[in-house]
Amino acid sequence: MVSEGTQNASALPAEKPSSFFRQSGWLMIANIIGGALALGVHFLNQKISAGEYSIFGTLLMVTAFLPTMPLQMVFAQQTASAMVLGRERQLAAMIRRATFGIVLVWLVLAGLVWVFQKQIMAGWELTNPLALVVTLLAVLLALLTPLFTGILQGRQDFLWMGWAAMLGAVGRVVVAAVLVLGFSGGATSMMMGALFGALAGLGIAMWRSRDLWLLPGEAFAAKDLGRQVGPLILGFGVCQFMFTTDTMYAKAFFPGDQMKYYVAAGTFSRALLWLVLPLAAVMFPKLVQSSARAQKTNLFNLVILGTAVLAICGAMGLWLVGPWVVKIVYPNDVAGTVALLPWYAGAMIPLALSNVMANDLLARARFKVVPFMVIIGVAYAVALPLLLQKYPSRMEVVLQTLTGFNLLLLAVCAWFTYRNPSPAGNVAPVSGN
Repeated sequence: MVSEGTQNASALPAEKPSSFFRQSGWLMIANIIGGALALGVHFLNQKISAGEYSIFGTLLMVTAFLPTMPLQMVFAQQTASAMVLGRERQLAAMIRRATFGIVLVWLVLAGLVWVFQKQIMAGWELTNPLALVVTLLAVLLALLTPLFTGILQGRQDFLWMGWAAMLGAVGRVVVAAVLVLGFSGGATSMMMGALFGALAGLGIAMWRSRDLWLLPGEAFAAKDLGRQVGPLILGFGVCQFMFTTDTMYAKAFFPGDQMKYYVAAGTFSRALLWLVLPLAAVMFPKLVQSSARAQKTNLFNLVILGTAVLAICGAMGLWLVGPWVVKIVYPNDVAGTVALLPWYAGAMIPLALSNVMANDLLARARFKVVPFMVIIGVAYAVALPLLLQKYPSRMEVVLQTLTGFNLLLLAVCAWFTYRNPSPAGNVAPVSGN
């Protein structure tokens, strides 16, 4: 029997395809500008030591390693469905409860860092304990930001999603530049730039979504919510794990002077995703709402084709012009960085395509792929340190391993995408008790 909410949802008009190109184009522009501004931080590597720069790269990856993608996609999915089915008050209660839970978890994490402060500083070769304090604050903002940007994504407020990304990047580079150039700062100063940039992005997202999360709350079934969001957290968590953890693994095996090459190559190669991630970001809430309305759409085919073209052309462009760009940003580290670029850029292509397929599968609640994604992530986590122990002097082993497992992830996502392309049922937010 069809519920009243589903009947109302299916009666809503479908969105025009032109809006997809406009919205994804804007997000692409915003990501490129924001990414270029954020890249400005890395010009400061010429003003600090190689060791300090490698510390900055490692601490920055700590914030990137957090489950920001799963959190954002969970609230994007819940918001998109709530906007269709009129369950905004349930969503407001979820947002406030999640915010409280994040702060509570962060307090526990801060306590553990305080207890093991000496071990962490020794393992990461930190010279200033303030770096840990700044990183902890950045971690808190990094955990809260995807919650509210997920709301913007779910309600398809892509205009302000883009502005939040760009203005956050402005704050990041300006603060870091002032502290490094004006006060001879190092990794800690550069992390303070990342902290203030995150604060700017979070403030914009909270302000734009305040009409939703300030609504009076309404009861929702927490158990049903867990069954819906659990696969989203695990599936998108694997994508983010494959995207962020290689730097931290490498840091444990290679000294600071070598890690500078790795961080530099990663900075350029991850820029490929500035081009392609907006396509999946715009696609996801539209597919959630199409599923809630029981509407068919060919949007996925358009996005996967566009992602493949952009990612491959971007990688080829990086291989061709990368050496010249590296000379500008890292004039003293050209050879080491350029040697890693082909491997790093190549690893990003299958990961970008896997991300689009995962967005499609999880937006339609086709969760059978999730256990296989988790197995791949666990296998990668186990295999990489074993291979690094076997080949301790070969930094490219990290990227070769990453490429292999990204290809495996792509194969699994493709199998579940094309084996049975029929969409799944409604993925609306849970009802009240």
